[in-house]
Amino acid sequence: MTKLADHLSIGQVAQRSGVPHTALRFYEDRGLIFAERSAGNQRRYPRSVLRRIAFIRAAQRVGLSLEEISEALSTLPRDHAPTKADWTRLSRNWQAELDARIDALQRLRDRLTGCVGCGCLSLRACSLHNTEDHMARFGSGARLLKPAAEGGQ
Repeated sequence: MTKLADHLSIGQVAQRSGVPHTALRFYEDRGLIFAERSAGNQRRYPRSVLRRIAFIRAAQRVGLSLEEISEALSTLPRDHAPTKADWTRLSRNWQAELDARIDALQRLRDRLTGCVGCGCLSLRACSLHNTEDHMARFGSGARLLKPAAEGGQ
């Protein structure tokens, strides 16, 4: 166990990171961040956790799931604060996924201009209408809004 005197309490981490205590405990439960325990069983975080939390928040802002973030952080040592080089390497792996999401959002935007959330009142002209649930064979979700490679039509 490392010397805990230079570690931060959960309250200090919450204040400095802007992340609520509940989210910190959730991140810890998911293995995204790690704390040691004091003699009184209180959480004590290394200062590097602040950079890991900033990394998590930035990744969430670009739309990555906690599973994707967890996978990325698992490539780093537990006591390692992600560096700029780490972020560059990891974000490079996310480029294709982010490009696909941007494309899907643009197509959704373009298709929604002709109707109001598929409440367009014209099922004959609606490009999203799914008569008799024919799209069910392609899987769950809004298949008509996904690229053909993902199962959209």
